[in-house]
Amino acid sequence: MTQTAPRPTAPRPTSAGVADRLAEAVRPFIGGDLPVRLEAWDGSVAGPEGAPLVVLRSPDALRRLLWHPGELGAAQAYVTGELDVPEQDGWTLESALTHAFAVGAERGLSGVRLSPRAMVDAVRTAAGLGALGRPPAAPASQARIKGRLHSLARDRSSISHHYDLSNEFYSLILEPQMAYSCGYHATPDVPLEEAQRAKLDLVCTKLGLGQGQGMRMLDVGCGWGSLSLHAAEHFGAQVTGVTIAAEQKKFIDARIAERGLQDRVEIRLQDYREVPERDHFDAVGSLEMGEHVGAANYATYVEVLRRAVRPGGRVLVQQMSRQGAGGGKHPGGGPFIESFIAPDMTMRPVGETVGLIEAGGLEVRDVHAMREHYVLTVAGWIENFEANLPRLRELVGEEVVRVWRLYLVGGALAFRDGRMGVDQILSVRPGAPHTLDAVRTW
Repeated sequence: MTQTAPRPTAPRPTSAGVADRLAEAVRPFIGGDLPVRLEAWDGSVAGPEGAPLVVLRSPDALRRLLWHPGELGAAQAYVTGELDVPEQDGWTLESALTHAFAVGAERGLSGVRLSPRAMVDAVRTAAGLGALGRPPAAPASQARIKGRLHSLARDRSSISHHYDLSNEFYSLILEPQMAYSCGYHATPDVPLEEAQRAKLDLVCTKLGLGQGQGMRMLDVGCGWGSLSLHAAEHFGAQVTGVTIAAEQKKFIDARIAERGLQDRVEIRLQDYREVPERDHFDAVGSLEMGEHVGAANYATYVEVLRRAVRPGGRVLVQQMSRQGAGGGKHPGGGPFIESFIAPDMTMRPVGETVGLIEAGGLEVRDVHAMREHYVLTVAGWIENFEANLPRLRELVGEEVVRVWRLYLVGGALAFRDGRMGVDQILSVRPGAPHTLDAVRTW
């Protein structure tokens, strides 16, 4: 996915203007000269030629950065169009962000300590540019979630914010199976649909669904039903899926009817905490759902999986991870993701998740790291996204399109660079013999 971008050349003298004043004001913040070519709302330009172009179209972009320094302010300005990173001279949003991260690491910007003088000078510059004042209103696309953290009502609101954009919107980004999780790519050139089918086969195989017709499977956080439908159609399973996204249930119910699977697949509009079955299912799958339950509720989530499956049955959790104890400073993925994409999400190192699963009474038998696969999966989503831009704009508008471009590109970089990972964790419930082979068959 990563493109090789041209190397910046020496700066060319420019006429005095907003860009030059900003370049001087931010020097203490960025540890030196601008690493990008900056074009301001007055048409002035500063920074090296050949570097990524960053366009500030309004003083509001600067005002957002003053009120929300760093990632959140920049993201707000980007999604509203007050800040732009146009494709130019071989640079893309992906390569521009890669360049910015590399410069930040090289200059050690996370440890920069600013002097009072630098702060005063920055405020004086902002005032002179008309950028001081009340904070601009949050973008319409930013989540507005209320209520007690991870209450039933708040979780429904958080999921609705992300998943109820429309089924058509997601169909233009995903592939026909509507799998919204990491695929399984045998090679980098495997088509997205084939990689997702391989992932579904892998999950069903690990869960032992091929051992007989009519095995009972619970799909927790079933999305648009890719796993539920695949398990029923290709492995003969009796499937119960649960989701709290109304648009998803409507979509799956239509596919169930189209394929004549009413007697083999049941989808419930139900929170995972409300699943009543005990010792009932032969297998339980949960693909990239555990990130959304929250740190305080993870033990409850594991208990639901454990008690739903029969003793000796299998549980597979596919879950994203993030480095740093407890997921670090931003376990939800960072201010942008937490504010625009997945409010209240929690990730942690995979080892911590394994410990929580075992503490909940399941025996972990296999951990399968798939981080590199997610880079390829997101690349497929980006290709679909760009190919369907006109219709996506009609459906959700330019601002949400910009949110999703930043989300997809930033996510691909996070997996590429190891800031995030994804793993399949296979467990069994003790209390009866399991049927796992002594040697892996996948």
